[in-house]
Amino acid sequence: MGIKHSSRPHYGLQFHPESVATCYGKQIFKNFAEITKGYWLRLNSPISEKNVTYAECMQAAKVDQILKDASRGGNIVTTLGEKKNICTQSIINSSDPGYNVKYLKMRWRKLDYLASQIGGSKNIFCELFGGQNTANSFWLDSSSTEKERARFSFMGIKGGSLWKHVSFRLSDERGEAYKGGGHLTVEDASGYLQTSYLEDGFLDYLNKELESFFYDEKDYEGLPFDFYGGYVGYIGYDLKAEAGRETNRHKSRAPDACFFFADNVVVIDHHHDNIYIISLYDRNTNTSPWLDDIEKKLLHLKSSGSKAHTPNTSQSLEVYPAKKCFSAEKSREQYIKDIEKCQDYIRDGESYELCLTTQMRLRIGEIDSLGLYVSLRVKNPAPYAAWLNFSRENLSICCSSPERFMRLDRDGILEAKPIKGTIARGSTPEEDELLKLRLRHSEKDQAENLMIVDLLRNDLGRVCEPGSVHVPHLMEIESYATVHTMVSTIRGEKRSDVSAIDCVKAAFPGGSMTGAPKLRSMEILDYLESCSRGIYSGCIGFFSYNQTFDLNIVIRTVVVHDGEASIGAGGAITVMSSPEDEYEEMVLKTKAPRDAVIEHIKDG
Repeated sequence: MGIKHSSRPHYGLQFHPESVATCYGKQIFKNFAEITKGYWLRLNSPISEKNVTYAECMQAAKVDQILKDASRGGNIVTTLGEKKNICTQSIINSSDPGYNVKYLKMRWRKLDYLASQIGGSKNIFCELFGGQNTANSFWLDSSSTEKERARFSFMGIKGGSLWKHVSFRLSDERGEAYKGGGHLTVEDASGYLQTSYLEDGFLDYLNKELESFFYDEKDYEGLPFDFYGGYVGYIGYDLKAEAGRETNRHKSRAPDACFFFADNVVVIDHHHDNIYIISLYDRNTNTSPWLDDIEKKLLHLKSSGSKAHTPNTSQSLEVYPAKKCFSAEKSREQYIKDIEKCQDYIRDGESYELCLTTQMRLRIGEIDSLGLYVSLRVKNPAPYAAWLNFSRENLSICCSSPERFMRLDRDGILEAKPIKGTIARGSTPEEDELLKLRLRHSEKDQAENLMIVDLLRNDLGRVCEPGSVHVPHLMEIESYATVHTMVSTIRGEKRSDVSAIDCVKAAFPGGSMTGAPKLRSMEILDYLESCSRGIYSGCIGFFSYNQTFDLNIVIRTVVVHDGEASIGAGGAITVMSSPEDEYEEMVLKTKAPRDAVIEHIKDG
């Protein structure tokens, strides 16, 4: 639809020339340029054309923002000074004698063709870090490696002198009262605890940490993966308040972010069956014997014929046998009403798509959560699965996510892989193929996926080189144990002037968990949803000390915290959605984690 003013050079067009599915976007811009030229020629006005660089465009945008800031009551000179001081402060901080600069060295070894001989990834983790010693352990687990979805798994536990556990909680102020910041608690390898208030928030802290590392790139030459030690953990959904998004109406029960600094890591190469062991240390200290010790343990597993290990679930468990059904945060009727409210917002032009979610909860008391995770990975193997245990927080995360949020590799390539569109697997091969075709040709699911692809192209475009953002795979169907999904891939080349954390801030939270446009959609969802999403809808993964990272989207996940299991789920609502079908899809997404919890309690 297009409109034109009868006498003035005003035009309007209901169209998205920037969309990846648009065939005539360039032609529309060309037409507008010709209309502009024609208007000025009719007025006998001279026309001059000028090619401008990306840097010049960005500088103009910065000046425009400064003028907007000043128009709100600030002084232009003061505002310019504040902008200038941002860079100056960064330089001052990095040269301050008190700044915690770390000079890191890394050693590694490769054990060829060993993984399958000692039972694979699960057996290796359980033998090295399982049993009664799972406290403060992590396992970034590519439990589904079909069709090269994921190649490496990373695992470790509290180890060397550089190890630490950091947890962060946003301040208690909610809504408009929130001014930023929160409390950070750091536990070092000796067990010493220190708590401080971070006025600039957690992501700023993590950015400074990553920028404080000095290292030699030769240390990791020859390694086929991108994690060489660094931060492993999660960022909760509510940290959207630090990514330039809107503030939070609700408060998470769990910390808003938790990470280990992992200095000892075991890596499994699922494609070539190799094991890598990595040790990170301060160059001014002696290396630890960890490499020797872990190599001996792995070789002993081979010589002893170890093939399979099941986590010990014989410990005394306090369970609640009378309450083996999850309770939903909202009833079926209320959830359907909220879906209808979403559609009202969409019809009113407030949003195109809203990712409405809810939570299911069950009191389970003390439980062997590693055993629960092992059960979940069997039921729902996934390429971006994870197990995390933060013992100080009484928190374990059992994640079987099929979705990558974002990855940055050592070549500076940024990649996102959003999922939008889900359907159950069939009970026969014929039914399964029909359901897959139904998803592939679903107009509703294609519309959902397209909107999120365009949203993420925009997010990546904020931190990537101009013209580098592209979509190599659009709306492909991937099949998992219980569902088929529609997946797209967006890639771009990161600009040299942005950091790993800048990339996360540009796109967090993942657009597949919000809707589009993102900011207004999150405002609406915060109003409709009755509790914090917490860890669900955030991301789990690593930030390597050299600023590569790989993060998932936290879905298909059981969060075990203070004796309660919670599962988040939802779906994208569009004007074409059937409220009843959307409710059933939400329930379907919880099936694998719910079944894993119930069966694990029953077996325990």
